[in-house]
Amino acid sequence: MNADPPRTRIQKKNRHAILDAALEVFSRHGFRGATLDQIAGEAGLSKPNLLYYFSSKEAIFVTLLSGLMETWLDPLRALDPDGEPAEELLAYVRRKLQLSRDFPRESRLFANEIVQGAPRMEHLLATDLKSLVDDKAAVIQGWIAEGKIADIDPHHLIFSVWALTQHYADFDVQVRAVLGPDHDPLAEAETFLTTLFTRLLRP
Repeated sequence: MNADPPRTRIQKKNRHAILDAALEVFSRHGFRGATLDQIAGEAGLSKPNLLYYFSSKEAIFVTLLSGLMETWLDPLRALDPDGEPAEELLAYVRRKLQLSRDFPRESRLFANEIVQGAPRMEHLLATDLKSLVDDKAAVIQGWIAEGKIADIDPHHLIFSVWALTQHYADFDVQVRAVLGPDHDPLAEAETFLTTLFTRLLRP
C-alpha cells in the first residue's frame, strides 16, 4: 500500500482550520448538536471544501479525540519511575492543571464524550488508556511497597488527580461564579492541591 502523499501548505492550513473550528463547535454544542454546516462556517470554508478533507462529522470528531488522547496521556507518561515519588506525583498534578488552563475546550470535548458512554473512543479507553494507567499504577504500587508514599490505591489516586484537575476546565463557569471575579481558580487550585496531595502521600 502506498503512503499518502504529503499535504501542501494550503491543505495543512485548511485541515488545521477545520479541526480548530470543529473543536469550538463540538465543545459548545456536543457531538449530536454540532453540524457540518456549523463547522464549515466556523472554519470559513464551504461544506464541499470541508468534505474534501473529512468524509463526515464523525471522522472529524474521531480525529480530534485521537489527538486529544495523546495530549491527555502525556503528563502521565512523564511520571518517572526513578524520580522522587511525591515530587513526581505532585508534578503530575501540576501538569494536569496546566492542561486544564491551556486546553479547556478539549477537556470539555473529552468529558462530553465520556458522559455519552464514549461510543467513538471506547477502544482507546480499553487499550491505550488502560495500558498506560495500569503501568503507572504498578510504579506507584512499587513506591508504596518501598514505604516511600502512603498505602493508597494507585488507580484511585490517578482517578482523583483527573477529577480534581479537569474539574477546573469542565466546570469553569461554575467555579468562577462561586469564587467571583477577583480569583484565579487554577492558581489557587495548584496551591490547594499541592497541600492536599502532599498530606495524602506522606507515609
